[in-house]
Amino acid sequence: MGGRADFFDEMYGSDGAVRDAYADYCNWFDGQDGELLARKHTEAETNFRKTGITFNVYGAEEAEERLIPFDMVPRIITAGEWRRLTRGIEQRVSALNSFMHDLYHRQEIVRAGRLPEGLLRDNTAWLPNMVGFTPPGGVYTHIVGIDLVRTGPDEFFVLEDNARTPSGVSYMLENRETMMAMFPELFMRVPVETVSDYPRRLATSLAACAPDCARDRPRLAVLTPGIYNAAYFEHAFLADQMGAELVEGSDLRVVDGRVAMRTTQGYQPVDVLYRRVDDEFLDPLTFNPDSVLGVPGIMDVYRAGGITIANAPGTGVCDDKAIYSFMPEIVEFYTGEKPLLPNVETWRCADDEARKYVLDHLHELVVKEVHGSGGYGMLVGPASTKAQIAEFRAKIVERPDNYIAQPTLSLSTCPVFTASGLAPRHVDLRPFVLVSPERIDIVPGGLTRVALEEGSLVVNSSQGGGTKDTWVLKD
Repeated sequence: MGGRADFFDEMYGSDGAVRDAYADYCNWFDGQDGELLARKHTEAETNFRKTGITFNVYGAEEAEERLIPFDMVPRIITAGEWRRLTRGIEQRVSALNSFMHDLYHRQEIVRAGRLPEGLLRDNTAWLPNMVGFTPPGGVYTHIVGIDLVRTGPDEFFVLEDNARTPSGVSYMLENRETMMAMFPELFMRVPVETVSDYPRRLATSLAACAPDCARDRPRLAVLTPGIYNAAYFEHAFLADQMGAELVEGSDLRVVDGRVAMRTTQGYQPVDVLYRRVDDEFLDPLTFNPDSVLGVPGIMDVYRAGGITIANAPGTGVCDDKAIYSFMPEIVEFYTGEKPLLPNVETWRCADDEARKYVLDHLHELVVKEVHGSGGYGMLVGPASTKAQIAEFRAKIVERPDNYIAQPTLSLSTCPVFTASGLAPRHVDLRPFVLVSPERIDIVPGGLTRVALEEGSLVVNSSQGGGTKDTWVLKD
């Protein structure tokens, strides 16, 4: 199977030769029995079902639980490529954290004319309650997922930033565990960096962000909306692996100026709360009064320095796709450097000239909602019908500020295992980044999502995509 000329194939060169990153893997693969591999592929799916790794699909007739398909051909990145990515990710995440501090304090970037004030004023993710307050250690974005796409040998772009509550890390860990269980001999032949210590690194990073009132060993808890949440498996998995408590809002209350957790010894204070509950449900006294998922009064305790909330309320501004379009300016403003990882070219439909271009070229662009996620509310022009394009045209005309557009990228491909052998499919990558006052820690790997349908560019699990183990090779 050679690479297609119009997409960068990560395993094969245009001449059909195996690239260096995949040399050891291909030597191993070519020596395997095809029937055995097919059985292993089925085994992996059974394993995921047994473990209970499912996610909810919304928008179907009714919300249903599905297995995210797992592909057993790893996505392999060389040590040199990873070093370059790491430098770019560190720069970007550092800028995002500085940006958050500035937004809730002096707004120097707005004063300097580098960011339109309207982007904040009209942004539902921007929280007035955070103005003038600095979280413990000055960290806003404790856990960040940076979505990357590749278009050539040295061409990586940031597709979007996930600073609110990036999910998917449990798949990164389970994918690796499954691969090691199925093919232990493979890891003896190919030197791969470990990802299995992520929960320990997460616990260490969160503990380093504890407030001044915390004990020597800060108590960590993971706040989940409960078992009906699409990512509940991940919440329970991470709490277990970190040695943290898994709690729901009803398990917590404010006691003597601290957020405390119900235990068999009575209520005990929590120092760091890794919350997987959206801002509006976090505190019914501050935000949505009907919320039963949060903790009444937690924002008062937070602003008084009695608890660390990870990620900080209000960080959803960083996920906004209109803000994303200004990231080159944001990186340069706070770091004094040009971005090492470029953005994808983006047209903001709120801009008259940009909107005219987008409306004239809808058939060749990807259009996204500014606050959209999970592949919902999106138009992929080249794969859409005339009726779908006409529908989106009307939406953009009605609410231009709600949409951005980007070119249809030539996403790189990786092989997937199919009944008829290896076949190329498009992929993206979400590395997971941990931020504490002292350091930015990037796990060597991440979540590779793969579009399992031939020709599809949509990798989201909610839209039929799957996942792969991501290998970063050791030097």
